Amino acid sequence: MARGDAPRDSYHLVGISFFILGLGTLLPWNFFITAIPYFQGRLAGANGTAGALSTNHTGPTDAFNFNNWVTLLSQLPLLLFTLLNSFLYQCIPEAVRILGSLLAMLLLFALTAALVKVDVSPGPFFSITMASAWFINSFCAVLQGSLFGQLGTMPSTYNTLFLSGQGLAGIFAALAMLTSMASGVDAQTSALGYFLTPCVGIVLSIVCYLSLPHLEFARYYLAKKPSQAPTQELETKAELLQCDEKNGVPSSPQKAALTSDVDPEKEPELEPAEPRDPGKPSVFVVFRKIWLTALCLVLVFTVTLSVFPAITAMVTSSTSPGKWSEFFNPICCFLLFNVMDWLGRSLTSYFLWPVENSRLLPLLVRLRFLFVPLFMLCHVPQRARLPILFPQAANFIIFMLLFAVSNGYLVSLTMCLAPRQVLAHEREVAGALMTFFLALGLSCGASLSFLFKALL
Repeated sequence: MARGDAPRDSYHLVGISFFILGLGTLLPWNFFITAIPYFQGRLAGANGTAGALSTNHTGPTDAFNFNNWVTLLSQLPLLLFTLLNSFLYQCIPEAVRILGSLLAMLLLFALTAALVKVDVSPGPFFSITMASAWFINSFCAVLQGSLFGQLGTMPSTYNTLFLSGQGLAGIFAALAMLTSMASGVDAQTSALGYFLTPCVGIVLSIVCYLSLPHLEFARYYLAKKPSQAPTQELETKAELLQCDEKNGVPSSPQKAALTSDVDPEKEPELEPAEPRDPGKPSVFVVFRKIWLTALCLVLVFTVTLSVFPAITAMVTSSTSPGKWSEFFNPICCFLLFNVMDWLGRSLTSYFLWPVENSRLLPLLVRLRFLFVPLFMLCHVPQRARLPILFPQAANFIIFMLLFAVSNGYLVSLTMCLAPRQVLAHEREVAGALMTFFLALGLSCGASLSFLFKALL
């Protein structure tokens, strides 16, 4: 909570700024994977589908394994820069990291938009797109870590607003895709408008960041640098997955323990019975306490990234060609996943089940492996080995509902349980470890997607 002598956030401008900054950090990843049909059409070399956002009835051939490579090269930078954030914090000023990352992302996305109008052969186009995906997500990782370093000085309400913006980035990308497809303009203009949308979002993020020093409320808090900023910057994407809050007020005792870690004004009130100087927490000791929860987090993301979007983006409607066939994947794959994933994460605001040390959590996590064969047996036309056992769209929709809700809930649950398994002074180390295992799970899943794709 804000201190009594703190200035007011007039018109909630600081809160709106951090919400837009949160939205901007995850727009690139979501806009890349949502546009998979466009990229596959370009790589297929078919003149009729080049530049089109929608797929045809049978789905474009993924000759370059684009789904797999774009996922892998988007997640590896997160793992790399999760480990390098402390080094970057010491060597590069904060303003350079944030503004430099935003400007680089803007230029790279402008390049992606410009390529819509340029006739490039599939090979060079694939290389340029993969390089863009790598560098854009590298800058995103730096940007997220740097902004979380700033949020370490702010009241927890602003952390929540930032995370809300990140959580809505996927939904925003899916809606932008549907709007472009339904606009009625030609395929190239539609694709150009789609890729210019995140450019506008990044420009707004730059304006919001540059406006912060001119707002009294932001100056008051950002002038107070946290003593453990490098450690806080390690908690990059993990913060996105922690329990939601309503208006900055924890809705359960479990959430109070979490939000007190990010609210500098509450820190002195934590665990008054503990020694004042408990010493530097041991990474090995903390890992022994949370290893099972961390393993569950790795397995949840391994399952998710092994089939989404590498396999799920290939599923098409089995009905005759038409409007529903064109809109099937953007709606039933990307929009449905992001909405239900957000809903699953929100459920931890009301209850946490199963509790820590329960055998049910590993069981539920293992059960999610069933989604791998289920999606692989859906209506994916490009296959050579496995049969299609679930040709109906209703089957895919049911699987996606359960898949997305369970992903959001179990990820949020593990991130909520980990701080409860350690002492108060060990929570920062636990958060950093969980962030590392989160990135590890994403990378493992992206790597496994190549194997599952080959088995189709």
